[in-house]
Amino acid sequence: MIIREFGVRQSRKALAASLRQAPRCIRQLSTETSETPGALADPVAEGAIQSNPGKPARSALFMKTAVKPVRKRQVAPDTTKVDYEAAVQTRRVQRKIGTKVEHTYSPSDVFRNPPGPKDVTLELLMAAQAHMGHHTSTWNPANARYIYGIRQGIHIISLEETAAHLRRAARVVEEVAYRGGLILFVGTRPGHTQIVTQAAKLSRGCHLFSKWTPGTITNSDKILPGVPIKIVNQHDQELEGFNQHLISRRALVPDLVVCLNPLENAVLLRECGLSNVPTIGVIDTNTEPTWVTYAIPANDDSLRCLAVIGSVLGRAGEAGHKRRLEDAEKGVVEWQTPSEIARFLAVKRKREEWTERARMEATQEAAAAASAEQQGKLAMDQAKQLEADELRRAFRELDDENMDQLLSGETRQEGSGPGRTEM
Repeated sequence: MIIREFGVRQSRKALAASLRQAPRCIRQLSTETSETPGALADPVAEGAIQSNPGKPARSALFMKTAVKPVRKRQVAPDTTKVDYEAAVQTRRVQRKIGTKVEHTYSPSDVFRNPPGPKDVTLELLMAAQAHMGHHTSTWNPANARYIYGIRQGIHIISLEETAAHLRRAARVVEEVAYRGGLILFVGTRPGHTQIVTQAAKLSRGCHLFSKWTPGTITNSDKILPGVPIKIVNQHDQELEGFNQHLISRRALVPDLVVCLNPLENAVLLRECGLSNVPTIGVIDTNTEPTWVTYAIPANDDSLRCLAVIGSVLGRAGEAGHKRRLEDAEKGVVEWQTPSEIARFLAVKRKREEWTERARMEATQEAAAAASAEQQGKLAMDQAKQLEADELRRAFRELDDENMDQLLSGETRQEGSGPGRTEM
């Protein structure tokens, strides 16, 4: 206890000494200013000095003297309507000022107005970047005939070769469509959906933009069971009476396949080769050209290039169908009926002939039976008539003598009877 109180007492003395020296240090650090005569005195500060003459005066900066007035924010007038009318007037006045762009490229132009085989030009292919190949290190030597040159390590495809092969492929598509063939457009990369669907719509064919199922052509009986099929005539009008044939018919195989990306569809092209289905493919400098029947050397990585190629082939198919329908109206049919349908029609025709023959024979037998029955009735009537005639003839041949004898004999018998009275 004694030691604790001693420590507290000594600490109090030490703190008191330091506090006494603090104002002295502050006074040494501060500067003393003399009041300028004639300056305006702060009334608040003077009042504080008078009320507390022994204490130092506080500065007026630390004292709340007055409340600042609140300024009202000025709202600017709404000039939206005026500005809009001025902008419209300016646009109307400056409409004819400057140059006018005749045509600008839009990715949807090729879908709104697809080009045809006659619209294929080197300028169109150049604008679509059909000449851009791959790096020289990835090239396929079989494509050397399609390469124009090398620039900065990139192979440049000859646009003349591209235009010639594209026109040839368009001619093939047109002839297949003219003969009623089924065309399949395949594009499985992102961005190919609109291209293949539009080409299939123009050529009245089929399209595929998802992954190819292996065996769809070579094993179609198992992969495509129950796919709806319809039979049409030369005017594309559906025919009835083929339900029995469609039940047992195999799935259809395309007559022509157009592939936009052969590298990702090697299995499809292999199945087409095994089934003797001709193919058309876009061949880049790194693709094997022998995978397809009709190659189109072009840039398969450019969606604009593929859109041009798909539109040209679709227009070709449309022209083929138009020619076929026009010739059908004139009675000209260039395509042959499939062998399965021809066989079914032959069997159906024979069955109808047999049915008609059996019906005619049954009708003849019924008529013969009816005639026989009628003849039997006539014979019986004739026999009865003859018998009656013979009886009449027999009665006529009896003479009067015999008749008198018969009558006299009957009279004698009547007179000999008992109880008879005479007159």
